[in-house]
Amino acid sequence: MLAFFDDQQLEHEPGFFLSSGSRRPNPEVAERATVLKEILIQHGYELKTPKSHGMEPVAAIHTPAYLHFLENIYRRWQQIEGASEEVIANVHPNRYSSAYPDSAVGQAGWHMADTACPVGPKTWASALASANTAVEAAQNVLDGAGSVYALCRPPGHHAFADMAGGFCYLNNSAIAAQRLLQGYKRIAILDVDVHHGNGTQGIFYRRDDVFTVSLHADPVRFYPFFWGHHHERGESAGAGYNLNCPLEQGTSDEDYLQTLEEALSRIDSFCPEAMVVALGLDAFQGDPLAGLSITTEGFQKIGRAIAALKLPSVLVQEGGYLCRELGENLIAFIDGFEKS
Repeated sequence: MLAFFDDQQLEHEPGFFLSSGSRRPNPEVAERATVLKEILIQHGYELKTPKSHGMEPVAAIHTPAYLHFLENIYRRWQQIEGASEEVIANVHPNRYSSAYPDSAVGQAGWHMADTACPVGPKTWASALASANTAVEAAQNVLDGAGSVYALCRPPGHHAFADMAGGFCYLNNSAIAAQRLLQGYKRIAILDVDVHHGNGTQGIFYRRDDVFTVSLHADPVRFYPFFWGHHHERGESAGAGYNLNCPLEQGTSDEDYLQTLEEALSRIDSFCPEAMVVALGLDAFQGDPLAGLSITTEGFQKIGRAIAALKLPSVLVQEGGYLCRELGENLIAFIDGFEKS
């Protein structure tokens, strides 16, 4: 399987985030990507550096105001007397206001859903490199590759068209799907991260050319809380083109795989021509953020089940945080996917 990674993705270094009101070290660290990169190399995979695809693929998903914000906010933030080292929003309008703010502080609140997506001096460059990696993977699928893995970091599936959140800035999976639409008419996005892909859902919620499906820990008591419930099915042209499969916290392999088979059947009914897999490894039973209890063997079975659809596929790395088995879980998934 082809694999792509850009070392520039390692330069983003978020310091902290708030969880249940507690200040904690941010778990979305560069070492995540290093671990995954190294184990791929150990298993004989060559990680190629993606070519630059410019801003057009990113601008096809994200609004001009949001992209301008991400590119410039760190510089503007440093001009504020007494400002924090990283951009952290301390006020959120919750979109009740129709007035787009002029100030850096106001725009941070407008464009950041939570405190888990601080912007530092290298965030924009790393996020752009991450998105470009996803585009390169999608382009290779368009060019005839059966499946391609994009080692994307920072991740992307919590990023809306105009809002960052949950460690995510640019929605790599959505950007990859939009790229695939240059050659295919119908795309499925299957998100197997432990957290609901709320940004991806929001981007395609009113569209019928991309079918978004997410298996995740039930958001009734789990991030992202406000999205990912079963009744969210899409709106307008997209009504019926979004499927959420919330699972009880602690769900293990057998029950997960049963739900996955049902989701895959729904995807098959959509008759997609290609697929994006938003590959979160944080459903693992030992992941620091885990809400589910998938084993390493379970990831292999998940990969095998998804590959049985036999669709041209872009595998986009999403979550999966530092634990001893992180790299093993990736290899297990890819092994199952390739040997289906």
